[in-house]
Amino acid sequence: MLTLDQVKEVLNVNSPLVYTLVRSGELRAAQFGGRGVWRVREDDLLAYIETAYDKTAQRIAAGQIPEETTIED
Repeated sequence: MLTLDQVKEVLNVNSPLVYTLVRSGELRAAQFGGRGVWRVREDDLLAYIETAYDKTAQRIAAGQIPEETTIED
């Protein structure tokens, strides 16, 4: 199980985006314990990443991402 901070680091995004993904249901997560600590299963994070790759490939194929778009390292 991963914390939301760990998810943030894996995806290299900011905390508000991770919380938005969790709240929208796009990234599955669950709260545990009395303080409601969020956790994400590694399998769920991998599924989210795979879906993101699939959506990106579809957008490229549909011409929705211009060729001039640069890829960051």
